[in-house]
Amino acid sequence: MSATETSQFVRLRVELVVEVENVEAVTGAALRRIADDSDMPNGERVHAESAVTKDTAEALAYLVDPFDLVGEVPGVELAQASWSSEGIDYDPDSPEWDLDEDDDREDEEEDGLG
Repeated sequence: MSATETSQFVRLRVELVVEVENVEAVTGAALRRIADDSDMPNGERVHAESAVTKDTAEALAYLVDPFDLVGEVPGVELAQASWSSEGIDYDPDSPEWDLDEDDDREDEEEDGLG
């Protein structure tokens, strides 16, 4: 087989920081998605409803689907996905939030510096 005929797996890392401007809208949308999921067992549904009601980050996790990121990309099939969300203290002016930080560290490791 040539390289174009073989399957290639690629790890795509995406980190997002979002500002939730309307907690009720996010929570309501998550509750609607849970209610619309006819395959979800009742015990899991009760737990999910409780989680999204108490934690906006959990509600957001119910609404964000990695498949949506690649579902329409031609020639790509999602093999595996995991994601999580958590509330954070965010300061966009802080050097701790440099988006290229991980890239710089990986470059150093490739060069034998890390």
